[in-house]
Amino acid sequence: MSDLSHPRIIAVANQKGGVGKTTTAINLAAALCEAGMRVLIVDLDPQGNASTGLGIDDRPATTYELLLGDDLLEKVVQFTDIEGLAIVPATVDLSSADIELYSNEKRSFLLHDALRQPAMRDYGWNYILIDCPPSLNLLTVNAMVAADSVLVPLQSEFFALEGLSQLMLTIREVRQSANPSLRIEGIVLTMYDRRNNLSQQVEKDARENLGDLVFATRIPRNVRVSESPSYAMPVLSYDPQSLGATAYRELAQELLTKHKRVAA
Repeated sequence: MSDLSHPRIIAVANQKGGVGKTTTAINLAAALCEAGMRVLIVDLDPQGNASTGLGIDDRPATTYELLLGDDLLEKVVQFTDIEGLAIVPATVDLSSADIELYSNEKRSFLLHDALRQPAMRDYGWNYILIDCPPSLNLLTVNAMVAADSVLVPLQSEFFALEGLSQLMLTIREVRQSANPSLRIEGIVLTMYDRRNNLSQQVEKDARENLGDLVFATRIPRNVRVSESPSYAMPVLSYDPQSLGATAYRELAQELLTKHKRVAA
């Protein structure tokens, strides 16, 4: 959407686990909020790691209710300790939603419709980030149908590019069938170690094959990024001066520049 009065909805997706998907969703959201944006994270992963990583212990209403229930938005949206950042949390209940969705004739559009209900405008979100499960299931399809674009965290390790082909195919299928305006927001290299020849080779291959789709910002392998979830906070709060926090700020600025949104 080019209209700045509407939130930009970005699905953070990669069917491979352990690539920094949830870490990227949490810390990019925190960095956008630090830049003056209002951000909603939709935790669409039954593991609920984004919810845990933001200290949301009490989850009376979740993404499950957002998709399959008729709860009011104020029941499912929870504000975090970070100014401007809220989340629709997830629990393991969401794992059964994938089965239940199949019997619903609007099964691919439930999240799309939920994020566009009139009450959503009252919150004034600038961005909605959807943390997808590490699989290409119906929940992920719901995210892609709901989203304007897909951001793909790519781990700087061997075989990293191989899994991308199936993800790209899914994005193409969703574009052809349900969401013609879906775009690839970009590929962000995660767990990058500039001293490691393999990281450099993965970056070289990614930039040669995907060109401008690869963000200039690289997220380094950083112990502070790994530690911060155990303290239920983004690395920007846990250690604001760390290399990881600096990288996520740079990624947020790259995104804001791309969307011509002015940071505070």
